[in-house]
Amino acid sequence: MEIKNLSNIFEVRKLTAEDVEIIYEMSCKNKIFYQYHPPVVTKESIMDDMKALPPGKGYNDKFYIGFFEGESLVAIMDLILDFPAEKISFIGLFMMNVEYQKNGIGSKIISECRNYLQTLGYKKIRLGVDKGNPQSNAFWRKNGFIPIDEDEYICMELVM
Repeated sequence: MEIKNLSNIFEVRKLTAEDVEIIYEMSCKNKIFYQYHPPVVTKESIMDDMKALPPGKGYNDKFYIGFFEGESLVAIMDLILDFPAEKISFIGLFMMNVEYQKNGIGSKIISECRNYLQTLGYKKIRLGVDKGNPQSNAFWRKNGFIPIDEDEYICMELVM
C-alpha cells in the first residue's frame, strides 16, 4: 500500500516518535472524544498506540498515519489491513484536528481512503465507536457505516 494515495488533498505520511508532540497537542483539544474514551491522552499513550497491534498482525499491516496541510496536522488514523479478516481494513483510531472539524474535511478523508482501499481489493472497513459518543456516532453513520455488533463498543462497518 502506498499511503500517499489515501488522499489527493492532503499529504499523508507515517507518524513516528518525532511527531508525538504535534499528535499530543491535537489530541488534547478533542475533549468530547476523551469524555467518552478515557483516560485522557498522554505522550506515553500515543507511543503505545503507535506500537499496538491486534492479535496475529505485524507492523507491515499497521499504518499509523497523519494527514497534513503544510505543517498542520489535520487528522490521524490508525489503519490495520486485513483485520479482523482478509480484505477487511480496520480503523483503530481516526481523529480530526478540532480546527478542521464540521466542514466536511473528515468525510472527504474517509471517502478518499475508502476509494483507495477499494482499488486494492478491500471489501469492508470496520471500526469501533464508543457507546454514547454522539459526535463519533453521527460522523460514522453520515459516512455510510452501520452498526453490526454492540458490546463494550459499537462495532460499525462500511461495505464497499
